[in-house]
Amino acid sequence: MNWNKATDIILIASFAVLAVFVIMGIYQWVTRKSLKKVDRELLWFPLPLVLMAATYFVFDKFLIWNTRPDGSGEASFPSTHVMIVATIFLLVALILPRYIKSKTAYILLDVFMLAFIILVSVGRVLANKHWPSDVLGALGFAIIFAAIYYLIIRRTKNAKHLHQDHQG
Repeated sequence: MNWNKATDIILIASFAVLAVFVIMGIYQWVTRKSLKKVDRELLWFPLPLVLMAATYFVFDKFLIWNTRPDGSGEASFPSTHVMIVATIFLLVALILPRYIKSKTAYILLDVFMLAFIILVSVGRVLANKHWPSDVLGALGFAIIFAAIYYLIIRRTKNAKHLHQDHQG
């Protein structure tokens, strides 16, 4: 199996999933005629992606910890494929229950996304593109980005409820 190609396909699939949520956010913005009326989960979705891009930039340009095991000399920590796929799929897993009411359906989708995260993580090492530490670092960053996102949407949800309670 060509693990490099397989992990590229999973990466592209994660971007397709991301595009669905971007389109949902834009659709809500246009139809609701206000950015304030976009679901908070969609409104905050770009923040962890910006953090991810900044992390990539810093480690690619300034903090080069590892180079690829294939001898290319390219920076390899953290694995960009793993960081992108894991971040997108973890964010989606956090908001799926809002948009899919069937518990079975969103659990099944979560299992598929977890399988893809595992496949791309193992595949990048098997493709000789990353060291296991690169993959673990990428997973760590993805978890941090998802946790920040979760805390923000939870906090804005609580703030909204408090605001409504004071008005009522």
